[in-house]
Amino acid sequence: MLNIVLFGPPGAGKGTQSEKLIARYSLVHLSTGDILRSEVAGQTTLGLEAKKLMDQGLLVPDAVVIGMIEKKVDANAAAKGFIFDGFPRTTAQAEALDAMLSSKGTSINMMLSLEVDDEELIKRLLNRGKDSGRPDDQNEEIIRKRITEYNSKTAPLKSYYTGQNKFRGIPGVGTIDEIFSKLCAEIDQ
Repeated sequence: MLNIVLFGPPGAGKGTQSEKLIARYSLVHLSTGDILRSEVAGQTTLGLEAKKLMDQGLLVPDAVVIGMIEKKVDANAAAKGFIFDGFPRTTAQAEALDAMLSSKGTSINMMLSLEVDDEELIKRLLNRGKDSGRPDDQNEEIIRKRITEYNSKTAPLKSYYTGQNKFRGIPGVGTIDEIFSKLCAEIDQ
């Protein structure tokens, strides 16, 4: 089973590349944002618990998020693997994910991190903001805060996966196909 954590700051191209990786390797896409929205919309027990917290402006606890991910993993037991997008975001989440996957006889194979310098990210996000209409992609100050937040929160995760010899930094600059080729070269090794 091929299990990948796809990582990178806002604007690094995770969405574009995850679609291509899913198609090439027949992976199931696990986006915590999508899962949360689906569980809330479906009014599942976990979804109702999450909604109650979100309505109070609180973060959904790791145990609830891991429960939702486990439910998706179980529902796709025949999958060739999973691509984790937007999760884990902390070392505690990575440890919980490892424990859950281990209980199912599998593990994370690698963390692929799209590496793009901050100025390039700002340029990409401002351009995306013109096309998408997303307000968070139209304000350079907000973009800089998001990038700073990403950099400060995710540095420990890079260390965590480096310690397991699973971290792979991939230059995220070039054409979509050039970047995709670099990702595939890492996976196919």
